Amino acid sequence: MATTLNGAATGFRASLRSSARREWQFLCHSPWDMALISWIPWLAMILFAAMFYSAVPRTLPVAVVDDSRGPVSRELIRALDAAPALDVRLHPLDLHQAWPLVRAMQVDAVIHIPADTDDQIQRGQPATVFAFYNAALPTAGATAFRDIDAAVKNLSGRIVLEHTALQQGVDKLKPPPVSVQVTVLFNPARSFEQFLLGLLLPAVLHLILCVAVTSACCRELRDGTAGRWLEQCGGSLPGAILGKWLIYIPIFSLYGFAAVLWVSVIRGDGIAGSLMALLAGQVSLYTAYAAIGLLLSGVIRNMGTALSGVGLYAGTSLAFCGATFPIDGASLFASTWHYLLPFTSYVKLDAAERYLAAPATVTFTHLGALVLFILIPGAIGYHAYRRAVLDPSTWGQR
Repeated sequence: MATTLNGAATGFRASLRSSARREWQFLCHSPWDMALISWIPWLAMILFAAMFYSAVPRTLPVAVVDDSRGPVSRELIRALDAAPALDVRLHPLDLHQAWPLVRAMQVDAVIHIPADTDDQIQRGQPATVFAFYNAALPTAGATAFRDIDAAVKNLSGRIVLEHTALQQGVDKLKPPPVSVQVTVLFNPARSFEQFLLGLLLPAVLHLILCVAVTSACCRELRDGTAGRWLEQCGGSLPGAILGKWLIYIPIFSLYGFAAVLWVSVIRGDGIAGSLMALLAGQVSLYTAYAAIGLLLSGVIRNMGTALSGVGLYAGTSLAFCGATFPIDGASLFASTWHYLLPFTSYVKLDAAERYLAAPATVTFTHLGALVLFILIPGAIGYHAYRRAVLDPSTWGQR
């Protein structure tokens, strides 16, 4: 019995080595397939890192229409221009001149100070300043609006204090009965680099990996080489499949590790939770999408259609993972699709470890979900792919 088990183990390892060697030899003779797992992921990561290197938006262009032209309006303009995210670049004479600037995307917001603003403030009456921001570009517009709102509120508070002090004396100054102290948790700098780059890099990597694994599996069916491949691997299909995965999963896991180190350690403030849990999540994420690639290959058996399925499934991960757009209150389809994506579980694990230092129960819940995404699609995909490999009549589909 021991000899039999040892022989089976030796045969399985031999099939792993044979399949991995065969896949590597193919990649060495196929420049574009090699590029898909070598310089293309690095190029994508470098481009995204360069895009978000300026972590916080600064000097967003805004226009101010000052119909009041008084001391208060001039002070407000100075306050707006001093805000970190704003740059008062243009001063249109009226709103009719301001709207074309927004449509031409020369400014992200327009602030209108009505003609009677200074007069109303001098009489102790409330005045309204109007802010219009471009919601077609929600990130820039919302960021500009936040600093506009802060500048107006700060100036308004100072005016109230000065007016009360002049009218009733300094001893009558009192703090407001109710105030709000807002504290930003876990990303106090509101860094878009930490938020978006931490999502984009694994999103791009898992998509490329899924394309590579699906291509590797479908290629054997398309080229009619599945029988020879299985024969070279000693007839062990599990070893043959895992041998292919042995090329792709470690490579993309290393890319993922590099991405985590860049975002969290080199450019960030470190990892609040467990680095090992985050790295285990990376390996599990790429293994789960390798299982998805196997499933699509076995069920569809056509490379072009299977790769289209990869684009539909893995390509929508970022939109439906719940990090960029909230899923609470979304349609039944969006909510269902959200839970059918391995990337969703990884994003939750990433937030739990990078920012929150969440309890171990939370960590293992998300890791467990990723393991299920490996086992269930992997088991179904293995049986479907096995039937395809053993059915030569389905080979040759492009």
